Amino acid sequence: MYNLEVVSLVKKLIKTNVKPYSNDYVLHCQSAIYFTDNIMLGSWHEYDCCEDHYLDFEHITIDDFKGLKFDLSNDNFFKRIPDYGIELIPINGHSIKIPGYGYNNGWYGTNIKLVIINDDKLLYTYDVTECQKLLD
Repeated sequence: MYNLEVVSLVKKLIKTNVKPYSNDYVLHCQSAIYFTDNIMLGSWHEYDCCEDHYLDFEHITIDDFKGLKFDLSNDNFFKRIPDYGIELIPINGHSIKIPGYGYNNGWYGTNIKLVIINDDKLLYTYDVTECQKLLD
C-alpha cells in the first residue's frame, strides 16, 4: 500500500460487502477515493433515523491528486483537524483537506470512521468523530 495513486473519485452512495462490526451492518460510504491496487478510502457512520455524519469527498477533483502518491500502510497518511475534517498527506507534494459534516436531532451518535477497504475486505478503521462540523 505504498506509492498509491488516486485513480477515481466516486461521488455517490457506495454499498460494499464489508461487514465491519457484525453481520447486521453493511458498510455504506457516501463517497470515496479509489487508489491503485483497488484500495478504497471512505468514511462510514452507522446510520440511524434522522442523522448523517460523513467526510465530504465530493468537493475534490481527480486533478487535485495529479502527481501525488500516498502510503496508506500506516496512519501517517492523514491528520485529524478537529471541528473541520481531515488532511490527506501524500508522500510528495501538497496535502488535500477533506471536510467532515454531521447533523442529527441530538438523540443519536456522531461517530465517523475513516475506512480503508481492499476488495471488500476492511483493512483499517480510524475514529475521526471529532473531525466534523456539526450542522443544525
